[in-house]
This record gives sequence, structure tokens and C-alpha cells, in this order.
Amino acid sequence: MDFNWKKIELSDRETIQKYYLEEKSRNCEATFANNFLWAPHYDMSYTIIEGMLVFLVQKDVVSVSFPLGVGDLKKTVDALLAYFASEGLGFQMHLVFQEQFERLDALYPGKFEIAYDRDVADYVYESEKLITLSGKKLHGKRNHINKFKELHPDWSYEPITDENTPECLAMAQEWRVLNGCDEDEEKNAEFCVTLNALKMREELGLAGGLLRADGRVVAFTLGEPGGAEDVFIVHIEKAYADVQGAYPMINQQFVMHEGADYQYINREEDTGAEGLRKAKLSYYPVMMVEKGVVRLK
Repeated sequence: MDFNWKKIELSDRETIQKYYLEEKSRNCEATFANNFLWAPHYDMSYTIIEGMLVFLVQKDVVSVSFPLGVGDLKKTVDALLAYFASEGLGFQMHLVFQEQFERLDALYPGKFEIAYDRDVADYVYESEKLITLSGKKLHGKRNHINKFKELHPDWSYEPITDENTPECLAMAQEWRVLNGCDEDEEKNAEFCVTLNALKMREELGLAGGLLRADGRVVAFTLGEPGGAEDVFIVHIEKAYADVQGAYPMINQQFVMHEGADYQYINREEDTGAEGLRKAKLSYYPVMMVEKGVVRLK
């Protein structure tokens, strides 16, 4: 069975984004930019089956995404099951969240099982809380920001533009060296994604912001609206760890300037990294988007 899997190209942006807008989900993968940027690393392609968008990943193990859109889910899943059987592969569907699995289980009672992976769960916050940092729990974040302002009275926030992108690229290169990206495959892949996101910011519809201290760029971030109308997704955030308060400062400023019109901010997963998990939990998410792998029982 041939579905004519197609590599993701920039020209596919409008086609793919249409299905995410129909799905209206808050997960961080629900954008064209995210899939386009990570497609080379995960050997990702896509096709349309019965009016639904499906991604195929072939890195390490063959897996498909949950079908997106308002097409016929039953016919689409039947076709995918037949495809895996014809290829002699075990069926696998990745990054499936609870509401999607419930729809699947309703169509095929007891046929599938899901194994949730905490490492890929998205952290979702209230935008107002990330901006005001109000309350006792976030008192430490306010202190870090005040310290940053005290140490760098000339600080400034700027949207990323064609003019200042080269400074962000230069900072990213230095950040790569400082964080040992060459020795870690995932870190190196993320670095490549960061460079491409900066270089193709406009084509991908990404918003960006940077933080200056003493005239130099010490942090930058990139994000975009999600599939659901009430969520903004922060895809990339880099700051110098030795610049006290740079991370909480860019976090607050970017949401203030780009995410204030959205109720929720999705700051993606922690990938199981202990330090990253601690940092993301310290902002007290209002919800987690749990995702898992679906297989046949």
C-alpha cells in the first residue's frame, strides 16, 4: 500500500497549518514550523488520507502521528493499520494525547493501548502569571529579574529583525560551544533547528525577541501561535547561564510582548533533563499536555 509520503517543504505551510487549525490542540507540535524544522532529524514525511493529515517518522522506529483534521478517522486508521501490516511492521502512533486516545478507543474498544512518556509532556502556563509573576511562589523569579535590572540598567528588549538576526546567530554559535552541543546528538540537532529558525523566521511565521545587556545580546527566543486559538508556543529560548536573571527576564519580556493576547503559553517539554524539569516546574504550570505512544494490544 503506497500513500505517497512527501517530504515537508516550505510550500506546504498553508496546507499543513490548515489541519492544525481544524484540530485546535494546545500541544507544542501543532504548528507547521515545528514539524518543518525537526523533519530532517526525525526523517519525517507526510500524506493526506481520507481528508486527514498524517506524519510518518522513520528515525530509529517507524511511527505515525495521530491523524489531524475533520476527515474520516476510522477509515484513516484502518488504512494505516493495513499499511503497517503490508510493510511487516508493528503499528505505532507517537505523541498521542489523552483526548486523541479517547477518540481512538471509542472507535476501537480495547484494541489499542497507550504508554505515556513524562519526558515529552508539555508545560502550559497562564500568560498573565508569566508576565506579572505575582504571588509568593514566583517571588524568586521577581528577585532574579530585579537583580538583572540592577546589574544592567541599560538593558533593552527588541523584536528579532533582519538587522539583529546576525547577532542572535553569533550568540547561538557561542552558546553551542559553551553547552557542549557537538558531544550530544539531540543538543546538536536542537542547535541546527535554532539556526534554521533564526534564518527562516519570516518564512515560517515565527515571532522572536532578544535581550540586550551592556550592548550585547545575552538572550533570545522564538515562538508562534499554536493550533488552538488560546495558546502561544515558545519553541526556542537561549540565554547565557552566567548572566544572572537573563532566563527569567527573556521569558517574561517575550510573553509580555508576543503572548499577552493568549490565555496560555506552551513552553514545550523537558526531554527528561533534570535541570530543565526543575526550571519548568518552578514556574508552576497550570496544566501538562501528557503524550504517549499507542500500540496494538
